[in-house]
Amino acid sequence: MCQALMASSSSSPSRLSLLCLLCAGSLLLVVNGLNGEGTELLSFKAGIREDPGGSLASWNSSDQDPCSWNGITCRGVSVVALSLPKKKLVGYLPSALDSLQSLRHVNLRNNRLFGNLPAGLFAARGLQSLVLYGNFLSGSLPPEIGQLLYLQNLDLSGNLFAGSLPTSLIQCKRLKALVLDHNNFTGSLPLGFGTSLAGLGKLDLSYNRFDGPIPSDVGNLTRLQGTLDLSHNRFYGSIPPSLGNLPEKVYIDLTYNNLSGPIPQNGALENRGPTAFIGNPDLCGPPLKNPCPSEAPSPNPFLPNNYSPPAPEGNGTHNGNSSKGVSKAAIIAIVVGDVVGIVLVALVFFYFYCKAAASLGVEEDGGNSDRRLKGRKECMCFRKEESETLSDNIEQYELVPLDRHVTFDLDGLLKASAYVLGKSGIGIVYKVVPDDGPTLAVRRLGEGGSQRLKEFQTEVEAIGRVRHPNIVTLRAYYWSIDEKLLIYDYIPNGSLSAAIHGRAGTGNSAPLPWEARLKIMKGIAKGLAFLHEFSPKKYVHGDLKPNNVLLGLDMEPYISDFGVGRLANIAGGSPFLQSDRIAVEKTQSQPSDVAFGPVISRGSCYQAPEALKTLKPSQKWDVYAYGVILLELISGRSPLVLLETMEMDLVRWIQFCIEEKKPFLDVLDPFLAQELDREDEIIAVLKIALACVQADPEKRPSMRHAADSIQRLINKN
Repeated sequence: MCQALMASSSSSPSRLSLLCLLCAGSLLLVVNGLNGEGTELLSFKAGIREDPGGSLASWNSSDQDPCSWNGITCRGVSVVALSLPKKKLVGYLPSALDSLQSLRHVNLRNNRLFGNLPAGLFAARGLQSLVLYGNFLSGSLPPEIGQLLYLQNLDLSGNLFAGSLPTSLIQCKRLKALVLDHNNFTGSLPLGFGTSLAGLGKLDLSYNRFDGPIPSDVGNLTRLQGTLDLSHNRFYGSIPPSLGNLPEKVYIDLTYNNLSGPIPQNGALENRGPTAFIGNPDLCGPPLKNPCPSEAPSPNPFLPNNYSPPAPEGNGTHNGNSSKGVSKAAIIAIVVGDVVGIVLVALVFFYFYCKAAASLGVEEDGGNSDRRLKGRKECMCFRKEESETLSDNIEQYELVPLDRHVTFDLDGLLKASAYVLGKSGIGIVYKVVPDDGPTLAVRRLGEGGSQRLKEFQTEVEAIGRVRHPNIVTLRAYYWSIDEKLLIYDYIPNGSLSAAIHGRAGTGNSAPLPWEARLKIMKGIAKGLAFLHEFSPKKYVHGDLKPNNVLLGLDMEPYISDFGVGRLANIAGGSPFLQSDRIAVEKTQSQPSDVAFGPVISRGSCYQAPEALKTLKPSQKWDVYAYGVILLELISGRSPLVLLETMEMDLVRWIQFCIEEKKPFLDVLDPFLAQELDREDEIIAVLKIALACVQADPEKRPSMRHAADSIQRLINKN
């Protein structure tokens, strides 16, 4: 600028000197007007080549401090957060960022930043969250990362980072989430990785080039939730048995490595299906078909009660304790082998007996019996006198598929390994791992002697026709006098309740980021809207709660237990008919939009207020329950909140906070307080939740309206 002034004022030396002094003085004022942190941030702006959304337009050197700039949060006049996600920024991170020593949170995800990660960024020793996923950053992870003793969340996924992890990383002992997937990291994991980072709740190292053996101390990560993902790397050697020490609900993904040897059968490793180990051709032993060279088969079959002697009370299908000695294991193998052999002989005899009886019935009864039996593939026999007509008094021994893609059969289930997932009033749920085919979840409905087979068939086949990406699919069923089974897809990541609050008795859980919570909210809403309006009938779930929402590998939600209460009542011997439960059944007098009404607990915090006054389930019940789930996801609190010396349900507590004008942060899950850029979305969801939990059911929105509202929020991102 001074050069321009000199050119225009060459005729007046005195004027020239004055103008240059004024120019220099004004520049000095500008520089002195902006504090050091603002100057550092302007160097970041200078490194940005493209800013199509004008996200940095408010970054002005004439300001005294940067606290009013877009994406900047201050405490006092110190910058504590830099958050500019999904702004399509193109550029690089400058090396001169070491003046931002009060920085706590950096979120630059989903931009187009390239270049190395500057070591100066780690001068902020109090940094708690560094989220850079979805960029083009490269180079190695600087060893200065070890200086961040308060770091809790490190997400560098979806970049081009390379090299080995610095050994200093294990000094970040407060890490709760370490996400490095889809990079080019190499080398082995630092010595002491599992021991030093025992607080990790989330670990994803997939799609890199890590090699070396899996450290045995990874089994110390007992706070993990969701998936331990070590897939698509180059890890070699044996699987350390210590991985069995991980929580049983953690999905261990070891696919596509170079692992070898037998798969340990202890603890959490016992619950893994073959899909957790594929892509490792040198692994052997169950659940893979590849037997180890000197290993004899060790079956642990899932057997319905009518195929094996009843187990003593309190014994599950699998209790997790192996035999202490060789002799005991041999005895168990012999007994199990004998039982299976006897069962197979009995089934063969029964099959031919039933065919003979059916043929005799056709010959004696002529055309009528022929029409009854025509097209039946299952073995059906009379339960009373042979002269009686076929009725509900029928014993059925075949597995009935509800999907043409079903590849398993009863024999496959009998031979499969089975593990108890949980017990409830609806019965026991098993995880079943067939030798050939997908992992399944099998629910036993009890041992009642009800003869209402035709009614059961009608209901279960109607449920089987309900197909939606956010509803657990019922694949098949089995009926006999002593056993009723429902066979579902197995959903690996546990329940939403465990994801929010941790496993019962431990309280450990990896915090769900807002993106994941929004995805879950959307999926539940879409699943319920389908049940209410777009399914073959207009259904009601009636017992929606976080325990009945299961999570897939990518945290996609699946609504479960739809129609199970109705089926349990039909099956007979159901524990539902208790004085403190309401058995809601469909009758001819009920409208067509109420097809299934599961049992609703009077004390449930997810129960709509009007449910206590009527036995007729309503879609508005589901809307209310959905609203409570939204409040739970926003607040991170349990459905029952302790307020000083009294308990109140979550809905009343939220209303109390609003009436008392409590700060928004008092309501918000503390983990979500880190995602400062999503506050508007969180408040919008809170408004949807409050509309859903209106006391007057007529004021609640439909599930389709709620789903559309959530979708609009997502579309804005």
